[in-house]
Amino acid sequence: MLCKFCIFAQPIKYRTKIMSFLLVTTLKAIFFMATVTAFIRTSKTDKNKPVSVRFRLTDGRNFQLFHKSEFSVIPDKWDEVQQKIKAKCVFDEQERIIFDTGINERKKHIKDIYSEKGETLTSDLLNIEIDKKLHPEKYENPTQTFFDIFGEFLNKHKLSDVRKKNYGVVIRALKRYELYKQHTGNKSFKLDINTLTPLILTDFDAFLRIENTLFEKYPFIYKAVPESRNPKPRGQNTINGIFTKIRTFCIWAVDNEKTENNPFKKFFIPECVYGTPYYISVSERNELYNFDLSGNPELEKQRDIFVFQCLIGCRVSDLYKFTKKNIINGAIEYIARKTKEGRPVTIRVPLNSIANEILAKYADCELNTLLPYISEQQYNKAIKEMFTTAGLTRPVVILDPLTRESVIRPLNEIASTHLARRCFVGNLYRQVKDPNLVSALSGHKYGSEAFARYRDIDESMKQELVKMLE
Repeated sequence: MLCKFCIFAQPIKYRTKIMSFLLVTTLKAIFFMATVTAFIRTSKTDKNKPVSVRFRLTDGRNFQLFHKSEFSVIPDKWDEVQQKIKAKCVFDEQERIIFDTGINERKKHIKDIYSEKGETLTSDLLNIEIDKKLHPEKYENPTQTFFDIFGEFLNKHKLSDVRKKNYGVVIRALKRYELYKQHTGNKSFKLDINTLTPLILTDFDAFLRIENTLFEKYPFIYKAVPESRNPKPRGQNTINGIFTKIRTFCIWAVDNEKTENNPFKKFFIPECVYGTPYYISVSERNELYNFDLSGNPELEKQRDIFVFQCLIGCRVSDLYKFTKKNIINGAIEYIARKTKEGRPVTIRVPLNSIANEILAKYADCELNTLLPYISEQQYNKAIKEMFTTAGLTRPVVILDPLTRESVIRPLNEIASTHLARRCFVGNLYRQVKDPNLVSALSGHKYGSEAFARYRDIDESMKQELVKMLE
């Protein structure tokens, strides 16, 4: 047996020949022991029915793999020895060339795959690897950008339409932040899910706090990524909400193997702080409803819609979806859009006399809606106007979202669509003092922290509690 010592003991003119012989022998041992055979399984019932061409890869006595191809042939036309179309059978010449060439190429593919993967290969893996060679476009995985992945998250994650719109605001803010960084010194800056760090998140936080001052200085950024209105100062709660949504996205990206990076492991989101809930009383609601607005019919319509919302306690996003079909046996029924994806519960709110009176007033509404709605933005403006006109201007203590300090504002300046929901929840809780009963009508989930913000534990309720100790 030759060894490296006797090879080098040979004269120089023989060494090259010996090394070449050893190399060829080794390659044959590695690559040419495996054989690939094409064969068919004939049909016992119909021999004129085309059958699939199969391939068998063997390497020694104990290793076999099988592959069923997309090629098919009538058994009588198959040459079992030559593994191709019989030479003397009637067959279209062009199709014969395509078929026989395809069989030979498939054999080569199988040998190439086996030489690369070795005995770790299985029949299932062989089929996958062949499909990769035949259809590489199916397995192309171009690098997704940060916003590509965010878009996939929105498409695959269960979110209501309202939540998707809220996420859209976050995505646009991130895009403007990226442009801002590129135009203020770092031209190559790109958000990347793999390199997103707590430091970048902190920098984005700073951007959110000053974005309202950048609109005039960098107008091209806001032309590239516009909003429906110019940016306004953001409070801590608003910023917290933005980062909570980004955190949800990052966790999804990790769970779906888009990245192993989760910057929120070391980035702290502060607690949201809310002031004491405020809402209009039943008497104030009735005062608004009974106020004569006949001189302003359009405002009168919106006043009636607001009072109706006060009587059913829904969110404005749900209110705007109501049609006459939502009225069922003297009550309004709906599934809250904010929770319908994760916790679809039908909310049923019986209609009282005032609510029925309003519905009857607009029974002939020509629109395909329950009431004559206008845009949400205009609705909010109309609410402030109707409060001002009706003289509902009592001072209210609220928490300033920017400074987090208590400030006093007149009710007509801070009235909005959500005040109707507060009116419903606050006044009901004041009467029954049972959050579970009230949440059954408002659609809040059991133990909701959001629901707790609507409860006003006023002085009269405290006195009643203390009397229970007597």
